[in-house]
Amino acid sequence: MTEVFSAGVLVYRRGTAGIEVLLGHMGGPLWAKKDASAWSIPKGEYVPGEETARVAAAREFTEELGLPVPEGEWIDLGEVRYGSGGRRKTVTVWAVEGDLDPAAVVPGTFEMEWPPRSGRLSVFPEIDRADWFDPATAQDKLGKGQRPFLTRLTESLG
Repeated sequence: MTEVFSAGVLVYRRGTAGIEVLLGHMGGPLWAKKDASAWSIPKGEYVPGEETARVAAAREFTEELGLPVPEGEWIDLGEVRYGSGGRRKTVTVWAVEGDLDPAAVVPGTFEMEWPPRSGRLSVFPEIDRADWFDPATAQDKLGKGQRPFLTRLTESLG
């Protein structure tokens, strides 16, 4: 089984209605018409030993959103492991309080063959939009493997 390591930063803010979290909608044609389970904590892969999970989390946040991680205390939300199809993923996430404007996001890009079997490489944004959600709404937006981080954040903030 192949093991992949990923790290990210979940930015949250406090409002009159409680906390909200900043999520990114996954970019590219495979996610374009999906909403439920199509959003993600800004994160990405790294190789242990080449960089730490925390350094990777900050790098990936900036690569995906085009913005630095807000200044502030990093709250360790731990790891979640999940897998399918012969691939196991370990995701490590921290939370940081901040108030970023989703309109300021300038996402990084990736290449993939599109349309399938066309032989043409097309460029797509890592995320095609970002937005703030209360934790209950974010539970529906996030993929199942990332949902435990929301619970850990709300428990941590009391």
